[in-house]
Amino acid sequence: AQVAESGGGLVQAGGSLRLSCAASDNSLIYIHVGWFRQAPGREREGIACINDEDGRIAIADSVKGRFTISKDNREKKVYLQMDHLQPEDTGVYYCAADGAWGPLHDRVLGLGSAAYEFDGWGQGTQVTVSA
Repeated sequence: AQVAESGGGLVQAGGSLRLSCAASDNSLIYIHVGWFRQAPGREREGIACINDEDGRIAIADSVKGRFTISKDNREKKVYLQMDHLQPEDTGVYYCAADGAWGPLHDRVLGLGSAAYEFDGWGQGTQVTVSA
């Protein structure tokens, strides 16, 4: 699946942004989607994912209580609502799509292997949070 992110930008600490993930064929049906981020000099980390079949959600502890993942089946998009942003949230944010739920879930919980190749990655969108 080819996916693309949008919605990044520059925001002050305490502010909010909403990122969107859409498939190039305008469909995210039967595809599980996760959000990842990568700060300069750091490994890419999974932060949230949503199960297409039953709506199960996993959120990383680092963003729990501040970030929310949701899916709009009518618009065929997955959103990452980010509130109470902090400078340490700065990085490039990616969405990934995969037909399997386990690998996405495990990466968000910090258990999965970075070597696993998801079906599709977006190009990323920059999020910068100023102090």
